[in-house]
Amino acid sequence: MPLRVYNTMSRTLENFQPAHGNRVNMFVCGPTVYDHSHIGHARTYLAYDIIARYLRAQGFSLFFLMNITDIDDKIINRARSINRDPLVLADEFTRDFFQDMKALGISSVNLYVKASEHIPEIIGQITTLIKKGFAYQVDGDVYFDVTQFASYGELSHQNVDQLVEHRIDPDPRKKNVIDFALWKSQKPGEPAWDSPWGKGRPGWHIEDTAITTNYLGPSYDIHGGGLDLIFPHHEAEIAQAEAATGTKPLVKYWLHSGLLMVEGARMGKSMGNYIIIKEALRNHDAETLRLYFAMSHYRSLLDYQEAHIAQAEEVLEKIRSAYNKFRTLRNNSGVNGSVEPEVQGLTERAKREFDEAMNDDFNTPRALAAMISFVKGTEHLRGVGQSSIVEILATLDYFGDVFGILRKETMGSDDSFDKVLDLFLTIRDDARKRNDWATSDKIRNSLAEMGIAIEDTAIGARWYFSAKSRKESSR
Repeated sequence: MPLRVYNTMSRTLENFQPAHGNRVNMFVCGPTVYDHSHIGHARTYLAYDIIARYLRAQGFSLFFLMNITDIDDKIINRARSINRDPLVLADEFTRDFFQDMKALGISSVNLYVKASEHIPEIIGQITTLIKKGFAYQVDGDVYFDVTQFASYGELSHQNVDQLVEHRIDPDPRKKNVIDFALWKSQKPGEPAWDSPWGKGRPGWHIEDTAITTNYLGPSYDIHGGGLDLIFPHHEAEIAQAEAATGTKPLVKYWLHSGLLMVEGARMGKSMGNYIIIKEALRNHDAETLRLYFAMSHYRSLLDYQEAHIAQAEEVLEKIRSAYNKFRTLRNNSGVNGSVEPEVQGLTERAKREFDEAMNDDFNTPRALAAMISFVKGTEHLRGVGQSSIVEILATLDYFGDVFGILRKETMGSDDSFDKVLDLFLTIRDDARKRNDWATSDKIRNSLAEMGIAIEDTAIGARWYFSAKSRKESSR
């Protein structure tokens, strides 16, 4: 079964075919860093972390880009309320966000980029839009003229007449009430940069398209984000980028994760149910949270409930118990030989069901069911040989790596196998620092032949078991 994804643009499931063969470029809207990240952020970024992990496990060469919105009205207003410098405040919460991502085990992002570090690209894209007649200047402000972009509203499936009620950036000087800001003139106490239109700062939407077209080009494979970003943010991204570059589509597959409720209500500080990631991690193991969120499809509305998290914790403990049992058997068993037919059938069926589920728009609840069924199927096994034990562990490692559970730091592993692999990564990293690419490639290729892939992330290299690598190496 080929991988199919639900495309918000077409509102249908589509076969996933990257524009450049095996290479996939993916962008996910990052946080606006004016406060601590909350569990709604965790739900979104964990969903795309699992998607990224699965794409890589299936052999795709994925470049995963995420932006950090560190210039925005929310940041300025928060800084003003507590008498802080907006850029300093944003930098503090950016570092706080990175700590949360690390604590949650989110390691699949290749590159994080800040809006404040891409002002020249932003100014360049705005200049292009003005020259092409898609934007206009009003004093020190610049707006995008929505009426000049015929397909505006295509992603949210609304026409311009329906959008009039959305008074974006209220300003009587605008040509149309739904025109949105590309550049905002400086107001007292706000951060500002020099531009052809005077000192000011970028609008929210232009930050993302200036970044993505710079790193990914005028068209790329996947754009992800929360459901609440479809309009106006993602709609504006399409208009800006396609108008500036003349290339359509900006994005081949639009993916959107569902919203999060807390105990049946919308999360909010005024509601008393606002839960930041740090608080959730004080009460629950990170892998428990990962499994809990994976128990619901990424596009579904999720109601965050403590009782359901307890269920996820029970499931995780059963999976960990099985993993530890076979790890102990591997270390203590001297019996070798080939994989027993019963074990071979069990692992092949589990992998097939798991991949079929993930290929159905990353259906993690079904994939998790396949993993649980596999664990139950191993409970009655007795006296299996070393090869069968290794096969069972490799299967659990594959499932665990996609979900981001059974990580060695959480399993208390002192396994020499892990240590040897970490040593190989250290040697490879040293080779790369010396520009010794031949040694680096040799290590990568040798590990790939053993079914072990290397992923270079924003926080360093890591290894994981790849079903795709094992299949190719056995041919």
